[in-house]
Amino acid sequence: MDKKWSLKELYTSFEDIQFQNDLKEVETILNDMRKYPLLPNEQSHLIQYLEEENHLDDLVEKLYAYVSLTMNADTNDYEAIKYASVIETLLASFADASAKIQKWIAQFDFQQLTDSYVQDHMFVLNEIKQQNKYLLDDQSESVLANMKTTGSSSWLKYKDQLISSLEVIMDGKVYPLTEVLNMAYSKDKEIRKKAYEAEIAAYTSVEHGIASALNAIKGEAITVTQLRGYDSVLQRTLIDSRMSQKTLDVLLATMKKALPMFEKYFQTKAQYLGYQNGLPWYDMYAPIVDVNSEYDYEKGSQFVIEQFSSFSQNLGDYAKMAIEKNWIDVYPRQGKVGGAFCNNLHCIEESRFLLNYGNDFSDVITMAHELGHGFHGHCLNSQTAMNANYPMPIAETASTFCETIVKKAALKNASQAEQLMILENELSDCAQVIVDIYSRFLFESRLIEKRKEGPLSVAEIKDLMIEAQKEAYGHGLDQNTLHPYMWTWKPHYYEADYAFYNFPYAFGLLLAKGLYGLYLKEGNQFATTYENFLSLTGKMNLEDVGKSVGIDLTSEDFWQNSIDMIQEDIYLFERLLREV
Repeated sequence: MDKKWSLKELYTSFEDIQFQNDLKEVETILNDMRKYPLLPNEQSHLIQYLEEENHLDDLVEKLYAYVSLTMNADTNDYEAIKYASVIETLLASFADASAKIQKWIAQFDFQQLTDSYVQDHMFVLNEIKQQNKYLLDDQSESVLANMKTTGSSSWLKYKDQLISSLEVIMDGKVYPLTEVLNMAYSKDKEIRKKAYEAEIAAYTSVEHGIASALNAIKGEAITVTQLRGYDSVLQRTLIDSRMSQKTLDVLLATMKKALPMFEKYFQTKAQYLGYQNGLPWYDMYAPIVDVNSEYDYEKGSQFVIEQFSSFSQNLGDYAKMAIEKNWIDVYPRQGKVGGAFCNNLHCIEESRFLLNYGNDFSDVITMAHELGHGFHGHCLNSQTAMNANYPMPIAETASTFCETIVKKAALKNASQAEQLMILENELSDCAQVIVDIYSRFLFESRLIEKRKEGPLSVAEIKDLMIEAQKEAYGHGLDQNTLHPYMWTWKPHYYEADYAFYNFPYAFGLLLAKGLYGLYLKEGNQFATTYENFLSLTGKMNLEDVGKSVGIDLTSEDFWQNSIDMIQEDIYLFERLLREV
């Protein structure tokens, strides 16, 4: 069954009169907003600006969501590619005015502003004032914005086209990459191994093009960071993430401390599967028990709804609505991008989800993860667009919390073999989010440092990836079968304005574990606390969001408590494995 998402709630086509009218309205609003820097710094003018900016944000989101969702479902849709460029160029033309508006806002004395609407946006307004020191002169802002449309933005589209159209040849048959990646979860060892080998071989036909994209995007990120006066690309990410360096340092230190625990987990699994030198890369997701874990989409959907409802009726009803209203593009196909994501649409108070569903229990967990993102957006629908814009690290918290709900609930009524399957899935995911994410942080840090000296060759990039994997995984994996091309299809390296989209996953996982610990203490009444927590994530820094539920994100004890919850699962996994 070919289940695709419905986009008619946005527009029916690019020829839709509403799409064309909205595009014209954006241009009209942008021209009108050029007046603000010329107006006196009076509260009434600031209120007018905030109202207009919130409307503009929703309008741009609606237009660009339709373009990007169309493009993600079919990267060869040239109409979508054309309009992506049109919108980017239109917004880029406003860069000089935007810089002037930010400087105008920075001149306000916020202590004199008493209007409730202004007060509700005070966090965002203070953030604009603080970011003002990183703005360039108006002309330079315009040049940078326009150059990006033919620079990093174009390179990103080029990389996506290379990956989505990549053909993987296995046993004489051609497969799309997304389908081959799903084979990593096959019960058949030979299929897993062949898929891994075919995948690695396939990248050689596109490695130079993707390396060029990576070099160009990271080069732009470094240049812009230096021009704006940031200390580093990482500092810019932390500021944009509303997260302190202290929180990141404590998080990374806790992750590093946990690596031996995961190394032992991988070695335990390797020995059980008959390996002496660690687990081969292609068997990281190998099932360890023969359990009928097939979950077709209908079964998986119902399972998620039931488990979400065990936490709160609001969460269960949300998942049911998303599934029944065709908000989800379900199955892999040629031309569709890989992986999975959620696009929250504040503009219409809905979301859209991309999956590449493969009928495995892990696909059920991915569905829960993405629906968690959607519920986060749902809890922010009562906020204005400006106050609904949350930073990267908190973005992965609701999704991981929903994963935890589903896995923990599934364990309760499972047989011993099913418990092993669920625990293996959980620990495999945790290892990805702690160990592999740590390797990605090392890789990106070193890549950026070397890119400052000049473009890297394909061989140099591959060496950096293998070096980072060896350091993170240790001898848990067979060091002769690692993955030198993990930088090719992972989308997180290719956004010039959003570097280091790796540690947010670890932040989200461990914060979600901490929240789940609170849920165990408070019971069902925690659901209301949780929804309020999510509703605050667009208008506080991360440390203050944590404090709203009594969590200190700069405390090593907090992060370690979450790691200890994973350790308990490893102990249970080892005990069950001995009893099989």
